[in-house]
Amino acid sequence: MSKHVLSKSTFIKGMQCHKALYLNKYHKELREEISEQQEAIFAQGTSVGELAQQLFPGGVDCTPESYFDFQKAVIRTQEEIAKGTKIIYEAAFQYNGVLAALDILVKDKTGWKAYEVKSSTSVTETYHLDATIQYYTITNSGIDLKDIFIVHINNEYQKDGPIDVKQLFHFESVQNEVLEILPSIPAQVAELKKVLLQKEIPQVDIGPHCSNPYGCDFAGHCWKHIPDYSIFNISRLTGDKKFELYNNGIINFIDIPDDAPLNDNQWMQVNSELNNETIIDKANIKEFVRDLNYPLYFMDFETFSTAVPIFDKSRPYQQLVFQYSLHVLPKENGKLIHKEYLAETNGIDPRINFIEQLIADCGNKGDILVYNIGFERGKLNELAEVFPQYSLSIEKITERMKDLMLPFQKRWYYTPQMKGSYSIKKVLPALVPELSYDNLNISEGGTASNTFAAMVSGNFEGNAEQTRKDLLAYCKLDTFAMVKIIERLIQTTK
Repeated sequence: MSKHVLSKSTFIKGMQCHKALYLNKYHKELREEISEQQEAIFAQGTSVGELAQQLFPGGVDCTPESYFDFQKAVIRTQEEIAKGTKIIYEAAFQYNGVLAALDILVKDKTGWKAYEVKSSTSVTETYHLDATIQYYTITNSGIDLKDIFIVHINNEYQKDGPIDVKQLFHFESVQNEVLEILPSIPAQVAELKKVLLQKEIPQVDIGPHCSNPYGCDFAGHCWKHIPDYSIFNISRLTGDKKFELYNNGIINFIDIPDDAPLNDNQWMQVNSELNNETIIDKANIKEFVRDLNYPLYFMDFETFSTAVPIFDKSRPYQQLVFQYSLHVLPKENGKLIHKEYLAETNGIDPRINFIEQLIADCGNKGDILVYNIGFERGKLNELAEVFPQYSLSIEKITERMKDLMLPFQKRWYYTPQMKGSYSIKKVLPALVPELSYDNLNISEGGTASNTFAAMVSGNFEGNAEQTRKDLLAYCKLDTFAMVKIIERLIQTTK
């Protein structure tokens, strides 16, 4: 059997961008490295797919020994079908140079049915196209499919004891959508094959397709003509408006015309950059600072999530607290106190200990400052709902919370170094340049979340003791940064 020309994934890639398809075939060296976060997503998808096999137990697995041996998997699949095997995992089919593997193929009383498993919580149009390619290869390989399903995570499922796979997963037939798309597939396959026969890289400029439906792993190559800070960094400017400027030859701030469709905050960002101007609204900052009640508590949470819930009273992808840092300033210019919590990874739900220690550490008076109040307040409200015995104490904490992000979100304090953002990762170096996350082994929340998720799931392979120190150091800097930021705000009022 000759090697395939297109796979299901490269077909989807080609439908998104011809240039990406071509680069993926002939210039793999231009591909960006896969991020830790993306690797975590891939690993999660694999584990979800394996768990879904329990929906149809006793099947034969046709997964090839090597990624390059899919033709063997195609032959093995046909052999199993000929033998009368009724449940096949990773069934592979090839037709017209297109290869597609299916998570689960099942033959019941009514005939063959296809099940493709996704770790997401809903069905998208891209999944319809994905399923159509599978249907195209399977039916043209001689299998009369009676139906085709997307199996995805049911995010309303709440764990109570062992995982109930029938409740965890939701089945959605996509056959009607597939049959509607199917007539267009032969022409699309032919077109993508022609792309791969070209002698030169297709001339495709950047556009909304670079991130829709998936972020492209060749973006670093295709976007290299765009400066690190450009019109694409204008805060809250829609993608359509950004590309409208770009298509009119506008990339740098200095080229933006006076009649560009920007709002007041966006013009503030542009003019601040062009004029190297810092904006400080002392009156509003003074009122914000004057309203603070000591002792001040600077609080930050870290959370993790998994597609398959680990603990009872939790749902798929629910953000579960596992760590906090708390700096306490008894009075202005007082001696700073630090408190912290990091859950153990011993299989015990971290939330009870988290709540009990947080209640004790927060005392009973003084303002509690957080950065982006919606996040911490939301997590506390969830905890109060799941563990109502602590709801009164949690409510007292939420009533004392104030948002340190507000002065920057409202643009009462803005510098060019913030680059249109009011995230703490941009505000900190702008106000307190001597502090930096750059020297930390864990330097952003996504890495912290994925790392702890791997540890608590039993999939972590690094140095656990050092990693716990790294997690503590990262979260501690988040709240210490808030302390230094409030100091800077107070200075502006004097």
